[in-house]
Amino acid sequence: MSNWKNVMTVSDCPVPALSIAGLEKSFDKPAVRGLDLDVRAGEFYALLGPNGAGKTTTLRMVAGLLPPDAGSVRIFGIDALRDPIEAKRIVAWVSDEPMIYDKLSPFEYLEFVAGLWSVEAGLAEARAHDLLDWLGLAPHAHEQCGGFSKGMRQKVALAGALVHDPQLIILDEPLTGLDAGSARQVKDVLLERVAGGVSIVMTTHILEVAERMAERIGVIAEGRLIAEGTLQELRETAGRAESNLEDIFLDLVDENRIAATGVAA
Repeated sequence: MSNWKNVMTVSDCPVPALSIAGLEKSFDKPAVRGLDLDVRAGEFYALLGPNGAGKTTTLRMVAGLLPPDAGSVRIFGIDALRDPIEAKRIVAWVSDEPMIYDKLSPFEYLEFVAGLWSVEAGLAEARAHDLLDWLGLAPHAHEQCGGFSKGMRQKVALAGALVHDPQLIILDEPLTGLDAGSARQVKDVLLERVAGGVSIVMTTHILEVAERMAERIGVIAEGRLIAEGTLQELRETAGRAESNLEDIFLDLVDENRIAATGVAA
């Protein structure tokens, strides 16, 4: 895509795309407990865990939407807690519930978001056209978003997250509610961005997606990282040489629960 700058590659950027250390957050009870996690530059990283494990809380803290009780977050070396504006300039956040303006068309929404990030008007327009084409939204570029399906709204939200050309994309269940065609378009866009050097952290309950797309996978339970590595490394950790990610994930979570409670299922 000609309207996108050359993003940093792994060789260009020796510091991690994301480095979390000692991250903690409690509500009525601890949600994230001393979490340490690194994501490499140019990497597709899947963060998996059962409901209530702390995945969304962690990503919201990384995105600057929720203050941690303790710990640090660095994004390409930037201290995201001390310099949140600078960190947010290179980060995109996409939640499972797309937040867009119903009265705007996709093209108007992208122009609006680009303006918030001070993207030059001509470049913003070119990127908006690219993203709308890329995500199959061009036929609906000038229709109001209020009448769109959830899948179309999710694609508009993703386009809005990408228009300022972020170096780290944070996705919380981005494929929820998408039909097969829309999910394929979104996955293709994400993989193309990673191929261009962008780093992605994604949560998903669709373990087959994580197995196919992620270079490394972290498994979180009760607010702690209990396992991490490539699929093959997780197989070795779980002692399941030929198993798929679903079986490995369930084993790891169950073993952690038994270790914590002493009670077998």
